[in-house]
Amino acid sequence: MTDLVKLTAITKSFGGIHALGGVDFDVRAGEIHALLGENGAGKSTLMRVLGGEMLPSSGTVEIEGRQIEFTGPSTARALGIAVIHQEFALAPDLTVAENIFLGELPAIIGWITLKKRAGELIQRLGFDIDPGATVGSLAVAHQQIVEIAKALSRDVKIIVFDEPTAVLATQDAERLHDIIRGLRARGVGIVYISHRLEEVFAIADRMTVMKDGKVVATVEASSVSIDDVIRMMVGRPISTMFPDRKSRSFGPIKLDVQNLVSGRLVKDVSFSIRAGEIVGLGGLVGAGRTEVARAIFGADRLESGVVSLNGKALRLQSPRDAVQAGIGLLPEDRKLQGVILNQPIRVNATMSRLSSVVNRFGFLKSKEEGRSVTALSDNLRLKASSIDAPVSSLSGGNQQKVVLAKWFYADGDIIILDEPTRGVDVGAKSEIYALVNRLSEAGKAVLVISSEHQELFGLCDRILVMREGALCGELLPDDYSEENLLSLAMTGEPARKKR
Repeated sequence: MTDLVKLTAITKSFGGIHALGGVDFDVRAGEIHALLGENGAGKSTLMRVLGGEMLPSSGTVEIEGRQIEFTGPSTARALGIAVIHQEFALAPDLTVAENIFLGELPAIIGWITLKKRAGELIQRLGFDIDPGATVGSLAVAHQQIVEIAKALSRDVKIIVFDEPTAVLATQDAERLHDIIRGLRARGVGIVYISHRLEEVFAIADRMTVMKDGKVVATVEASSVSIDDVIRMMVGRPISTMFPDRKSRSFGPIKLDVQNLVSGRLVKDVSFSIRAGEIVGLGGLVGAGRTEVARAIFGADRLESGVVSLNGKALRLQSPRDAVQAGIGLLPEDRKLQGVILNQPIRVNATMSRLSSVVNRFGFLKSKEEGRSVTALSDNLRLKASSIDAPVSSLSGGNQQKVVLAKWFYADGDIIILDEPTRGVDVGAKSEIYALVNRLSEAGKAVLVISSEHQELFGLCDRILVMREGALCGELLPDDYSEENLLSLAMTGEPARKKR
């Protein structure tokens, strides 16, 4: 395979901060090259250089053997380079067809031609999306397909996918991977950035690991293990990421859920969690796990069933009722449901128990709030310039810590964590696991919903498995395995033991 892209000795500095320190990176025709590293390792900066969004401080960029001087993103697009960022660059009020050909609209005459060409591109990707639909009305998975179609509307040679499956269901992620493999078969060079190492190993040909703005190593995917890659990224194996829970003892039942029915995806669900216990909720996407969490939190209407806290039945009409009762929820979409991005850390951290920092006349006690949030920030090792910094300025892992800070501050009895480390790098995951463990050590009852099986195995005292809206089994630590969990999730039966 020939090099489509060759970046040599790339440096990039912002004032006195060196974001890239002499990086070498190449992409071959017809390969998927994974770019890995913790948040802040320099991955996104390097790809912005490749996409023409940033000019390097020094170093060279070669495309198909020819040295290129970028003048902006238009240079990259003209050379067949497309960067699909985690935050889509789509106009939500325009149609699918208009978004796909946004850069060519003056040259395309006629709405019929526009829709026809857009429809053909989408069909090539194996999807049925109305070219006349507004992008804002589409599901996230279909918005991603529009981004890919937009890239393919030009003669694309290199595509960068930055966290492409962070907000996708398992089925949609698998379809996206099939599309990416199809592009590889056509000779397109793919750069794939993801914190989900299992999917990286399933799809990548080569891997480059970055740390502190430099390349640690570039290796063939078949020559290393997940443990090897994690050790390159953070300096320790995966087995050390999780707290030791072997000697745990639990108190009385904190949360008791009996015969819960809500909507079409929660069918007669019953379980309990003791003080200090971390219980996992596993299963396939669409099995009803998130819906159970929303019903317990009062976000979805209970049709029948009883939720009890410390032996007392609750009447939950809204999330406000749940918070006042002592229940907290870290939702799967932190940006839309967990934090207010444009508000400071201090506002987000105290909103769950605002009465504690407001006087009897309704005025904010700013000094008391500042002391409380500063102590909480130090306690959670939150990395931010100040507690007045907007949450949008933080990395994904630190945004997740702000959501956790809200529930640490509320000091309730029940914490529900829905995909607690989605879109978070390996180092931040380890810190979040330690914080979750501290909640259990403080006597909280913790329910963890995760699509990452190793996360459930490493963090939880037992795992409840859901299938088609109902609980179909329970796994204890001695039974933890991918085979057992998936067998329960897909068939409702545990895996048969080999003779």
